Amino acid sequence: MSKQLPTPDGEALRSLLRASHLLPADQVGSVIAEKAALLGAREAVVYLADYGQQLLLPVPGNGVPVREPLPVDGSTRGQVFRRVELLREPTADGGTRLWLPLIDGAERLGIIELAFPDDPRDRYEEEVRAFVSIVAELSVTRNLYSDVLRLLRRRRPLTMAAEIQWELLPPLTFGTDQIVITGMLEPAYEIGGDTFDYAVNRETADLLVLDAVGHGLRAALIAAAALGAYRHARRAGGHLPEVAAAMNTIIAENFGESWFATALLARINLPTGRLTWVNAGHPAPIVVRQGALVHPPVCPSSRPLGLQSEPVIECETQLEPGDRVLLYTDGVVEARSPDGQFFGEERLADFVIRAEEAGDPPPETLRRLMRSVMDHQAGRLQDDASIVLVEWRTDRHKVMRL
Repeated sequence: MSKQLPTPDGEALRSLLRASHLLPADQVGSVIAEKAALLGAREAVVYLADYGQQLLLPVPGNGVPVREPLPVDGSTRGQVFRRVELLREPTADGGTRLWLPLIDGAERLGIIELAFPDDPRDRYEEEVRAFVSIVAELSVTRNLYSDVLRLLRRRRPLTMAAEIQWELLPPLTFGTDQIVITGMLEPAYEIGGDTFDYAVNRETADLLVLDAVGHGLRAALIAAAALGAYRHARRAGGHLPEVAAAMNTIIAENFGESWFATALLARINLPTGRLTWVNAGHPAPIVVRQGALVHPPVCPSSRPLGLQSEPVIECETQLEPGDRVLLYTDGVVEARSPDGQFFGEERLADFVIRAEEAGDPPPETLRRLMRSVMDHQAGRLQDDASIVLVEWRTDRHKVMRL
């Protein structure tokens, strides 16, 4: 069999970029396979993670080999996604099969399989990595114009509330050389009133975790209104008490006395590590420092948003380089096992500590943590659970890219 060699001078990259401008989402798999051939690849398959990050689902297309979904856990190929690592496998005819993570910034999207008739290690592997980076960007941008990839990633239908919540979320993971932020929601297909948000602007990282009362559509609508008010006030330059007041007004004026949301709003000064927050009836933040759980100074909680009549109290503490801050809803720590035991703060902090010792990147830490919370409740959450993990000056961003 003659070996297909790559075209010179980055033609595969240029060709994929040219095709990307008018590329419909339903042709993503086909075009990637076609352009990968210019790299010398005889097979190319993109796999995207499902909403619960349990399976890697192949993107079909003309010229794309038929593949079965791959489990994230318990397989070497799943480890490409879990650990953000390249996997190289020999083929029976002397070729090489590469498995690479698809990463948008620091967010894991899935993996890609590329089969070559030879070993691209020495001659053009850097071009392969650049090609894969463009594929990751395409996987994100096609979601802006189409439902095709969204529907592919769904193992079952989302509830209406979950549909609203997922559309309002920021990217699940963001990282710079100063901070890594990653968040997760469960139950992924039925989430109702829990949500989170963040924004990194110059020297400031803003963070929000919110839990609207109740379940289902009403809770999702309260959360959506509160999130809109949060972003509007934040972008207007409001201090945390002012932002909380704006959220309180929106809920109180539009949903009535019986409806409210607990929330924790936080802000980190990136150069100094100064952490400030306001607490509206929510679990307080915790810090993991050098392998131990640290509680910030005790700070009074205000009433939930929608029920406040007085300004909230702003609290602060000083982070140390390497600190991990956890913001979460009560559905995490109050997850109850069949014999009545809470998951609890200590178990939460211990899990994060052990995951760090094992070398898990932040998004993998939260993915496994949520599985642990689900397992603690025998697979069925009694309440929504959301969590945000923030790492300040840990250098973890270096292991979240290929």
